[in-house]
Order: sequence, then structure tokens, then C-alpha cells
Amino acid sequence: MNKKRWFALLAAVVLFVLSSGFQLMTSVASTNFEQLFAFPESKFQEEVIEEGANGKIVVLHLDGVIQDTAPSSLLNTTSYNHRTFLEMIEEAGSDPSVDGIILRVNTPGGGVVESAEIHDKIIAVQEEYEKPIYVSMGNTAASGGYYISAPADKIVAHPATLTGSIGVIMQGYDLSGLADNLGIEVNTIKSGEYKDIMSTFREMTDEERELLQTMIDDMYAEFVQVIVDGRGMAEGKVRELADGRVYTGNQAKENGLVDELGTLEDTIAMLKEDLELANAQVVKYNNSLGFEQFLGMSVQSIFGKDDELVNMLEIVQESNTPRAMYLYSN
Repeated sequence: MNKKRWFALLAAVVLFVLSSGFQLMTSVASTNFEQLFAFPESKFQEEVIEEGANGKIVVLHLDGVIQDTAPSSLLNTTSYNHRTFLEMIEEAGSDPSVDGIILRVNTPGGGVVESAEIHDKIIAVQEEYEKPIYVSMGNTAASGGYYISAPADKIVAHPATLTGSIGVIMQGYDLSGLADNLGIEVNTIKSGEYKDIMSTFREMTDEERELLQTMIDDMYAEFVQVIVDGRGMAEGKVRELADGRVYTGNQAKENGLVDELGTLEDTIAMLKEDLELANAQVVKYNNSLGFEQFLGMSVQSIFGKDDELVNMLEIVQESNTPRAMYLYSN
């Protein structure tokens, strides 16, 4: 490499460092450090969606797959955080200034346990604080997304929402044929016959399939009961609808799976009317901006946010162990 190319490379590096430093300083200069290092009484910051002077309605957004992964805020400041969402529901329920709660659900579902935890938290808040909880469905509110919506006092879907997909799924890979072709031999030492059930490197036996099917059937029965209790529908009707298929919002309304059709704004208007609080303030909860979140936002402002990269990192972090899911995937 000649001197001119070395000089050009050095100049490019210097420009990159200067540009990155300038963007970081811009982020620092525009940050409210009093807010950053403050310790508010509430766990969450309230962002006003609609001004009002009579009552308060809180909108809680659930976006993404329902899973308890606790994503790193350094790389991703927007991913679904299961523990935080549960705390938001509790906070809105226990706050005496809040009159009603709207869950904005936009998810294909997720883990069986996580979905059950949200469902149980909703019921606990309804019973303990006697506050109405409405659901506004976004693009997708399927499988686990419908599971958590079932106990709501009112479910509102957009006509084009994809919902339903009522059921349980467990998947794994059988790479035994590929391993044989490549001459790969897997040595397994196990304490019991079923310890390596759903192993990637051998075919599943009929006994194993029957055992897992029994588990899935139990979870499916629980899903059906959640809808029976939440929607007041006959079990036979629920099982007829709960064959795994997805429904549009229009179809869900026709089948009694949702109450009304409309947008988030329509849902807010419905709750205001039902509570007789036409001038209620509407807010949403945001995480209090800590230093780690600030640093993550600064990194993203420098390098840009690549959604595909963030999603790939989350997938890599996840275990490849098969597990039962209330999940709609195509």
C-alpha cells in the first residue's frame, strides 16, 4: 500500500472518530441529566397522550414475543421486557389516581408460563383494585396474545387484526439423517429413558410422542378454560374455534372472540364513555431513563439501529431447547 492510500485510510479513521465523538457529545448535550439521575416516586415516567383534567387512563403497550429474556438495554432499548410489563400492570392498578387501564396488545404470543403470568396479573388487578381493563389489539394479537386478552372487560380489535391461533405448539429438529450422511456419531449418557426426549440427533419414539402430546393437551385445556372463564363462552364453542387457525378482527367479532372493532383511539373513547370521564387524561408508561438506557441510545445514535441485527442477537441468546409455546408463527 503506497503512502497516498495510507494517508486516505488514516484520514477516514480520523473523520469517523470525530463524527462519532460529535454525535455522542450531541446526545450528552441534549440529555436532561436532572431527569436521568432523578429518583421519581413512580417506577415509570408518564407520557401524556391526551390532556385532561378529570380522571386518568393508562395505556400499556405490549410489543413483541412474550418471553422472559430480559434484553440488554445497551443494544436494544425497545424490546419487550416481561418483568417490567408485569410491574407496569401492578403500578397502574395500585395507583389511586388511575381510573382505567388499556393494554395495547401487538404480539404473536410467546411462552406458556409468561402468558399465564400476565393473565393472572390482569385478574389480580381487576379483583383487588376493581379497575376496568380494556384490550386494544394491534396488527397481531394471536395465541398468547389472545390468552392474555381473554379476561379483559372489553376487547377491541382492528378489522384487519390477526388474532386467534388458539392452541399450543412445541417444535424441535430431527437432524439424525443429516448426521448419518455426514458420519457424525452422537454419544449420549442419560439417567433415564426419556432424558434426551426430542433430541436433535435421533428420531422420536411413539411413546415419547404420546407423552409430549399428553402435556400439550393439558396446556390446551387450560387455554380453553381461560377463554371459557374470560369470555363466558361454552366450552364446546371455544374448542370449535380453537383449532389453531387465525381470524381477522372482523371474523373474531362475528365469532364472539372480541367485543368491538376499532383503533386504539376508539378504545380510549369507549373507556372514557363507559367511565363517564369525557375529559380524562390519557398517559402511557415509559421506563425511567437510567444511565444504561442512555448509553444504549447513544450507541444506537452513532451506529444506527439495525432491527435485523438486534433480533438475530436475541435469537442467538435464546436456548435451543424445545418448549411449549402459545405462539403464532408462519
